[in-house]
Amino acid sequence: MEQRRRLPPLNALRAFEAAARHLNFSRAADELSVTPGAVSQQIQNLEDYVGVALFKRTPKGLLLTDPAQIALPALREAFDRLAEAASMLTAAVDGRRLTVSVAPSFAAKWLVPRLGKFETLHPMVDVWISAGMELVDFNSGEIDIAIRYGSGRYPGLEVQRLMQETVMAVVSPELLENQPLNELEDLKGQILLHDGSPDADESCPDWTMWLAARGVRGVDGSRGPRFNQSSLVIEAAVGGRGVALAKRALAQADLDSGRLVAPFQIATAVDFAYYLVFPKAKGRLPQVKAFVNWLTAEAEAHEAMIRSMDNGAGI
Repeated sequence: MEQRRRLPPLNALRAFEAAARHLNFSRAADELSVTPGAVSQQIQNLEDYVGVALFKRTPKGLLLTDPAQIALPALREAFDRLAEAASMLTAAVDGRRLTVSVAPSFAAKWLVPRLGKFETLHPMVDVWISAGMELVDFNSGEIDIAIRYGSGRYPGLEVQRLMQETVMAVVSPELLENQPLNELEDLKGQILLHDGSPDADESCPDWTMWLAARGVRGVDGSRGPRFNQSSLVIEAAVGGRGVALAKRALAQADLDSGRLVAPFQIATAVDFAYYLVFPKAKGRLPQVKAFVNWLTAEAEAHEAMIRSMDNGAGI
């Protein structure tokens, strides 16, 4: 039986990869939760093991030596494969569990109502929903895939666009019957409901911007209740509390059911969109592949339905 070549200590390799990425021992130490001295010692151990210097110290800071630059890509790939192997072990132990990080509003208004289809197609996969607004840390290994509303720039991760978003005014049919909205100026007598989600999308209009862009005067776009979740402003509109400026993808199910109507047939496109985000190693897991394929198809069907409505009878 062929004997495997003895490998350098894993901690020394981790210290080298982190120091090479940051070109700074202190930042590498912070990432690894050790002291800079410990990182320096691990680098020295690795240099002694391989017999070559890995860093050059210059007046401007650290630089990689030629051997280090050559070896670094292969080392990073090796760590990715280790992460993949660990994910596969976790999946096997957890009965092929799939954990999805997603914003609460998107989970409640779009994803969860569709999950039954995925469960029917893949009965051996248990989907765990982790709903929260914070950006997930994939390094913990607990999250397999995330659905993010943003710009699409997520360095170091696999990114797949799901669908775009638009903003539109929506209201309950009961409120509209009592207080008709035939012209934009009719908003003067309405309570305006505000979506105060912390999205950081500067292209997404609030009521003040929306009204100003359409030349509407005499309506105070700053007044009215504000909600920090998109689903809450939609539910407030369904309950007849006022007119909401809502994200259409999240409000569409209520529009389809007749719980909401769009009185002005105006949809304003925004820069942000919904994206699937996951580490490359996670993307090799069978349950992640299945979920990506299924969710992409669902998003394509949703956007096709929206296009058919807008090109036909309107919103």
